Amino acid sequence: MLPSKLYVDYGYGFNEVESFSLAIESGQLAKRVCYFPTRARALRFDPCDFPAVVQIHDFVLAKVTRGFAVRSMARKLVNSGLVESVPAAKALGWETLWRQYNELFVRRSLTAYEAQQAYEKALFAQPKVKRRFDGLSHKPLFSVVVPVFNPPIRHLQSCLDSVLAQSYPHWQLCIADDASTDPAVAETLKRYAAKDRRIQFVQRTENGHICAASNSALSLAEGEFVVLLDHDDCLFKHALLEVACATEQNPDADIFYSDEDFIDESGRRFAPHYKPDWNPALLLSHNYVTHLAVYRRSLIMAVGGFREGVGVEGAQDYDLLLRCSARVQAHQIVHIPRVLYHWRAHAGSTALSSGEKSYTSVAGKRALQDYLDAVGIDARAELTDDDNLYKVSYPLVGAPLVSLLIPTRDMLPVVRACVDSILERSSYRNFEILILDNQSEEPKTLAWFQEIQQRDSRVRVLRYDYPFNYSAINNFGAVHARGEILGLVNNDVEVITPEWIEELVSLAQQPGNGCIGALLYYPDDTVQHAGVILGLGGYAAHSHRGSPRGSPGYFNRLKVRQNLSAVTGACLFIRKSVYEEVSGLDEAYTVAYNDVDFCLRVQAAGYLNVFTPFAELYHHESKSRGQEDTPEKVARFDLEKARLMERWGSLLQYDPFYNPNLTRAREDFSLAGQEEISVTESAVV
Repeated sequence: MLPSKLYVDYGYGFNEVESFSLAIESGQLAKRVCYFPTRARALRFDPCDFPAVVQIHDFVLAKVTRGFAVRSMARKLVNSGLVESVPAAKALGWETLWRQYNELFVRRSLTAYEAQQAYEKALFAQPKVKRRFDGLSHKPLFSVVVPVFNPPIRHLQSCLDSVLAQSYPHWQLCIADDASTDPAVAETLKRYAAKDRRIQFVQRTENGHICAASNSALSLAEGEFVVLLDHDDCLFKHALLEVACATEQNPDADIFYSDEDFIDESGRRFAPHYKPDWNPALLLSHNYVTHLAVYRRSLIMAVGGFREGVGVEGAQDYDLLLRCSARVQAHQIVHIPRVLYHWRAHAGSTALSSGEKSYTSVAGKRALQDYLDAVGIDARAELTDDDNLYKVSYPLVGAPLVSLLIPTRDMLPVVRACVDSILERSSYRNFEILILDNQSEEPKTLAWFQEIQQRDSRVRVLRYDYPFNYSAINNFGAVHARGEILGLVNNDVEVITPEWIEELVSLAQQPGNGCIGALLYYPDDTVQHAGVILGLGGYAAHSHRGSPRGSPGYFNRLKVRQNLSAVTGACLFIRKSVYEEVSGLDEAYTVAYNDVDFCLRVQAAGYLNVFTPFAELYHHESKSRGQEDTPEKVARFDLEKARLMERWGSLLQYDPFYNPNLTRAREDFSLAGQEEISVTESAVV
């Protein structure tokens, strides 16, 4: 959000007094009423008060009548809750109305997250909290486990106070002091234990590091569920109540986790991490769950608690989550889409800089490899260039034939560049290219079809002599494909990563996977596709579109594999057996949303769709089909949107691989406005 101002010069120069404040949010229209008591000599618009690159597409000054201005200001005051009705606002009189209206903009602009926190306070008003607590049929005991070693005393106190402040009273605080050398630590713990009998602690005589200390704290636990808390972090006041409500709604669940944010030395909350629901591929890329993590105690006991002396210290939470998740079903792992945990960001903390503790990357790799070995996955955990981000390398099973299906109609320069890039840049060689010719007419195109087949026996041109229907063309190609892996490839993509086929095939071969999608860029090296998010723009749109190449994305989502509801058909790999199992693409979708519908049907059949950033291509989007700019195309597009909504409406409202606290108006993972949050509130209460 940009703190913008319009300055007015009435003949005495520009100054702060003669200015109008306006908060501008990326991708949204911002407007306000400005009152000029006399003729202005000049205007100056400052989009922000700090150095930044800003692009404004439209800037309009429109003269309005006094009546229009009064009505607009009155509605603004009503919407802000300052007056009850438009007539009441008008009754204030012009001067009072203008003053109160202008003060709405002059006040310090809230950041988007501060606005969400303000909305959060309303959700947790005391009467609502009491009703939710009283409505619980089962009130489990939570054992909050805290290993402690030489934390700053003020941070330790804040941590303990955050447990004492919980609105849910049925908890037990289990603390293990891992032989801290600072005597103030033991003194503080003794004082708190004397204050509340729910607080218990054990004093270790030898420092055993975090796994041993966590097990010592765990030995005190008596609760039905175990809550993990670091010694310098804090719980949200209603964290345990939220988890209790989640256990009531999901009685057979064994693992719960929430969203989180950071908290600085002054207590300011910032940088919220709004996570997806259970996402196995993302977990194999890094510990996206972190905190708040809650486990059924019997599950932790079944896996033997924290592993000591095996090299996972620093990634012990990741190791525990991997081992516990292997023993439960996906529906028994529940995500609570609220910020219930505050990481302490201070010098030396992992929250502030993972680079300061890069040993955690090595520990995490060990935990990940041990997990892969334990569950029988033939794969190798690899470090990446980024701390605590991993790549699981799956060996190819044999050298399967890959059938690349490329629909085209003329557009020779485009399709030739596509095919040449595949033939010349791909390191994997056992593939066939099926050019699906949809009534090409240009002599140069037809001549090239003959030439390319003669030049490389892996290329076949199949004539599809019917009106354009993307789904039908690909289904036609699939029938003629000889490979066990199908690759849907648009005629306007170009290969960047030589190992793109190996990457996509290795993922497509994994038994539980369905559609596999690649990272696509526009020619200007900005992201065109990094997976599809349902509900964006009302239907579906591409994740991170427009982000610069090389940017990490939202909490590194552009750097890691992850499960998503859908990926684009511009480059989509899938086992032919799965393609046939769901009867291919639905030919009722002639142009738009066929890939989204296909992915959702694959998902409904029990497979997980995967996006990978390790296969990169350029995509000259829609060059061959052109824009949806005729009445016929618009009508067809609207019909296909309606069909998608009718079939998949509930998923379009709540994509499990996104988060209801993130906007559906843009593709940049920015925060949702209050109106958007209220729409999806039923999904998270």
